[in-house]
Amino acid sequence: MAKPFSAASERALRKGVTLRDVLTCVARAKQHIDVPIVLFSYFNPLLRFGEDRLANKAKEAGVDAVLVTDLIPEEAQTWIEILVQRDLEPIFLVAPTTSDQRLKEIARQARGFIYAVSRAGVTGTRDEMTGDAEALVKRVRSVSDLPVAVGFGISTAEQIRQVWHFAEAAVIGSAIVGEIEKLAGSADLVDRIGEFARSLLAPKTNDSPQQGTLPSRAQR
Repeated sequence: MAKPFSAASERALRKGVTLRDVLTCVARAKQHIDVPIVLFSYFNPLLRFGEDRLANKAKEAGVDAVLVTDLIPEEAQTWIEILVQRDLEPIFLVAPTTSDQRLKEIARQARGFIYAVSRAGVTGTRDEMTGDAEALVKRVRSVSDLPVAVGFGISTAEQIRQVWHFAEAAVIGSAIVGEIEKLAGSADLVDRIGEFARSLLAPKTNDSPQQGTLPSRAQR
């Protein structure tokens, strides 16, 4: 069985979904919400679209930040400059295997927030959280004051509650994508996905940081 994001990508390709469609969707959403939106992609589609063109169109659509999963910081300087010129924030990934020196370099170049991969491996839901995520967030905090979002494998309200004890946000993309796959064809899919997402919002505790939210531009 394909991993959730691989399956989602395959479905999108079969339906002819393009990057232009994604930006159109963002623009429509931004007419109704002021929640920051991160464009999350591999680099090749963005490169084919055109880096300058993509930055311009993303800004016009209302994108706030861009996370390119396979663009390493050592090769991202031109890309970072293009984004910053359009007031778009470059987001970078860090993992438990990231060296201290590399972590410092990523912290130097990152803006908005830092995405901490909770464990080594690929995307997909998991039943248990490991101590790797909290240890990694502590390392990030030693070199950066940016908010930290923890992702990869988070799929339950309990896991989200655990993450909120030591980070500002929990990323639940794989869980939502998996739920969409299960509900494919349902007439009320959107409403049911909304219910599912709300069900993952664990009761907030007083000793949690930002309670699963990232600060807006005005708060940074």
